[in-house]
Amino acid sequence: MDQKRQAEETVEQAEEQALKPAGEVPEQVRDPLAELLSQAQNAYTAYIQAQREVAKGYKQREEQTEKVYKEAEQKANNACNAATEKALKAREKAEQQAEELYNKAREKANEVYQVSVRQALTARNEAIEQAWKASKENTEQAWAIFQGKQG
Repeated sequence: MDQKRQAEETVEQAEEQALKPAGEVPEQVRDPLAELLSQAQNAYTAYIQAQREVAKGYKQREEQTEKVYKEAEQKANNACNAATEKALKAREKAEQQAEELYNKAREKANEVYQVSVRQALTARNEAIEQAWKASKENTEQAWAIFQGKQG
């Protein structure tokens, strides 16, 4: 950046010197050398002006490039945000589906549990009833034997 500033100062100094008149020359006497010097000064002034235009062009190009970069950066940010939002919605949907499946599985497990408990209670009641019947028959047989009634 310092070299650029130094170059600009040098150009400004040279321009100022080029624009200073080389000395008063009467109009009646035209010196071809003075004419050439004047042309050289005009050419140098045009050169300096062209350099400024080129610098201005570079600056505009730099600004345009920065603008394009910022737009691309913004588009990338927008795309990233959209993808993140889409991923979040997909995750929420998957979580909701998983929760629904979990609740259905839990309900199914509860139903299976209830059926198993009913079956166990039924089997217990049947076993108790059979045991009671067998006990009653054995008791009746024992009374019959005790009373002398055999069969």
